[in-house]
Amino acid sequence: MKFLDSLKPVAPWLLRIALASVFISHGLLKFPVENFAKAMGFPTVIALLVALAEVGGGILVLVGGFTKAIVTRLGAAAIAVVMLGAIVKVHFKNGWLVSAGGSEFVVVLLLVALYLLIKGNDK
Repeated sequence: MKFLDSLKPVAPWLLRIALASVFISHGLLKFPVENFAKAMGFPTVIALLVALAEVGGGILVLVGGFTKAIVTRLGAAAIAVVMLGAIVKVHFKNGWLVSAGGSEFVVVLLLVALYLLIKGNDK
């Protein structure tokens, strides 16, 4: 158990890296935003804001681990807002299971973002 206890300071990095990698990659896939906007039925400006929040939020979550808690919190907040929107606008109507387009995975991402928003950079 001492070995696992010694890893506690790096444990939040597991969540930070997981969240950032999902949002940077998924955010980049939304460019060009015109295609994403059309597919989702969003105005182009909303699609652009979503894509920027995902990429920017992911980057801020990573950079925040090396800088200040506010950077982590801003990135996590941007991601949390996008996930709330995704749940309400897209996934909730499909139920829980991700295999049916449901909220399962999006809720997990939201909870990880909320963890980092609350925790900041505290170990």
